[in-house]
Amino acid sequence: MTNSEQELRRTSLYETHKASGAKMVPFAGYEMPVQYTGVIEEHNAVREAAGLFDVSHMGEFEARGKEAGAFIHKMVTNNVLRLEVGGVLYAAMCRTEGGIVDDLTVYRLDEERYMAVVNAANIEKDWEWMASHHAEDCEFENVSEQTGLLALQGPKAEPILAKLIPGGGDLAAIPYYGARYKNLAGCEVLVSRTGYTGEDGFELYCKSADAPALWEALMSEGEGEGLKPCGLGARDTLRTEMKYALYGNDIDESTHPLEAGLGWVVRYKAGDFIGREKLLALRAEGVKRKLVGFEMVDRGIPRHGAPILIDGEAAGEVTSGTMSPSLGKAIGIGYVPASNAEEGAALEIDIRGKARRAQIVKTPFYKKTETE
Repeated sequence: MTNSEQELRRTSLYETHKASGAKMVPFAGYEMPVQYTGVIEEHNAVREAAGLFDVSHMGEFEARGKEAGAFIHKMVTNNVLRLEVGGVLYAAMCRTEGGIVDDLTVYRLDEERYMAVVNAANIEKDWEWMASHHAEDCEFENVSEQTGLLALQGPKAEPILAKLIPGGGDLAAIPYYGARYKNLAGCEVLVSRTGYTGEDGFELYCKSADAPALWEALMSEGEGEGLKPCGLGARDTLRTEMKYALYGNDIDESTHPLEAGLGWVVRYKAGDFIGREKLLALRAEGVKRKLVGFEMVDRGIPRHGAPILIDGEAAGEVTSGTMSPSLGKAIGIGYVPASNAEEGAALEIDIRGKARRAQIVKTPFYKKTETE
């Protein structure tokens, strides 16, 4: 443990996690649950029924005022100006030279009020970067400490959540990447149809002090539906199966959106944003490497930092890897030269000094069947 227990921060659900017997670990400066009953069991609950995550360690910044939309639009690669009230988008935030400061979601909460949700490990860095660019007539506030965030994910997420709303609350009317305010268990909650698991579900923003009551209400209503509390371990295997990038592993300031497969969130025609000129130049040059997904042919589990070999020579390294609970296969993500990034291309992964065969595959790794 790099941080002492005194230095680690705790969400308002810390006592709830401890009482449930969760295994706690340091993560992004917080003491967070890595698992409750086991990563595989929790992973499968999300794929088959529902799982509830405490992600209150994430950061939330609010921008308010006539220039709020223009300010956030300048900071990120996606078209914030197209957002209607209740709309959500995913974006990258870049330095002038194109490196990714963070990946984030942006909400338009009202006509002149926006919220940027950033990764927990980047709160301080992101705040300094964004605050150094915001206009004087735009109020900008870090509301991370006051905000609780739960993620209810899985095919039964909607019926479980509907039980907390009188009349069901017409949750089906909330589109994917849309958000609406609802009253849940006596708490005002921003209900967002988003998540990082590849399943239908919701991210629930509330006052930090309300998070324990909301958690308990959801667990009570979901008891007969197969709902399980889930930790960081299952969150990681679920997002890896979808090839969703994790900041600090798959993307960082040494990578840019185009090589990371995030070109779809770069909207050059929507106006100026920080890093636009460099990304235009990189697009014209063509990417030199690509972030690909691969599955192991030989035995062995690829782990972060393991060398990727092509024709016996080091050509990159694994950024994320796991044994996929849904597929029963070892899978991984990593950067390889663009010339060797085609589906079906052969790789080797250096696992504990031994070259193990792997193959680039189409992603996401996990896809629901029509019967699911």
